[in-house]
Amino acid sequence: MPVRLAALAAWIVGCAMAWPAVAADPAPPALTLDDAFVRVARAHPDLRLFGAQTDLLLAERDQASLKPALRAGLDIENVLGTGATRGFDQAEVTLTLAGVLERGGKLDARRALAQSRIDALSVQREAQRLDLLAETARRYLAVAAAQAQADIGRLDMEQRRRTVAAARHRLQAGASPESVVLTAEAALARAEMSVDRATQQEHAARQHLAALWGERDPAFLLAAADPLLTPAVPELEELAAWLERTPELAGFVGEQRIREARLQLARSAATPDLDWQLGIRRLQESDDTALVGSLSMPLGGTRRAQPEIRAAEAELASLGLERESRDVSLYSTLVQAHGRYRVAQQEVRRTAQDVLPRLARAERAAQRAYGAGAISYLEWAQLQSEHTAMQRQQLDAALEAQSALIEIQRLTGQPFVAGAGASGQGTSP
Repeated sequence: MPVRLAALAAWIVGCAMAWPAVAADPAPPALTLDDAFVRVARAHPDLRLFGAQTDLLLAERDQASLKPALRAGLDIENVLGTGATRGFDQAEVTLTLAGVLERGGKLDARRALAQSRIDALSVQREAQRLDLLAETARRYLAVAAAQAQADIGRLDMEQRRRTVAAARHRLQAGASPESVVLTAEAALARAEMSVDRATQQEHAARQHLAALWGERDPAFLLAAADPLLTPAVPELEELAAWLERTPELAGFVGEQRIREARLQLARSAATPDLDWQLGIRRLQESDDTALVGSLSMPLGGTRRAQPEIRAAEAELASLGLERESRDVSLYSTLVQAHGRYRVAQQEVRRTAQDVLPRLARAERAAQRAYGAGAISYLEWAQLQSEHTAMQRQQLDAALEAQSALIEIQRLTGQPFVAGAGASGQGTSP
């Protein structure tokens, strides 16, 4: 019997070795901020909508380029009357061709208005693109923030586990009551809850990010990056110079062309058009034919066009004030974002250089002192909590800096910002 069992075991092992190995699931792809930008630019409907809008404006331009249509007509006179005009015996038939002779440059004005709307669309698309990619960077940053919070929580868990182990050791030695162990275990449980919360936040933030390109079940992981990195940015004066070329202000150039074209179209309406008509008339009585024609023009066109002209002039005059107001608003936002970044950047650096190293040394010294019975559990636990709280405060400052950088990039459109998780060089929407 043992021989048979050994043979059976050998056969099972041989079959297991001969059975093809199941391929492991490939690791999910690492998503950089640049990758997220590409996905949004390719798939987001707000950007793809500009293609349909371009087609619409091109069709409107083609329609605006059409001249007034010719009209063919047929007039019949002296029919179905009484006496000599009874029936169709005295009928006179006139075949006409009529049209409108546009004056005042109306055709060119319509073309200019349609073309200016097409030209302005590209600036609108660029502004929309920057807004969308800034939102992408914010959502990407939210995923990176949740991951960093989870990492801090895991470090805190490790600290709490050491505390629990030390408290149990002292309890076994009779140097510490059981309440200390229970308190340390409760602190460990709170640290575990913090990690679970950050993990759930990361999952929700990843879904929120993937929704920008229509992905319902995201499987990507963020590329490794340091969320505490705060790159250098130019001074406020240089940023303000870039602000002058932002799409939000460049759009006023296109809007000015549109309003100038509307004004020209309104002025062209002051010149009346000529309605003309030519035809051939057959005279029933003499069986002869003759040419007929007419020319008409509406009166009072200049007076009727004045309200529309004044409205167009007012719109054009107000554009300068609108641009000035928008310039002040954008500059104020830029100043605020730049100041937020400088403050947060300084806090991140000082915390990393002066605060966290000292707290880390103090925590290690407290661990040794607690093991030797020189300090109480509360003193050690307080140092651990202070260390973890300072790490979270540093992360909050770094995220504030990253958020301010995203806003600066959205305003200036410059590629010097390296968002959290970006691939090395500065990333631009």
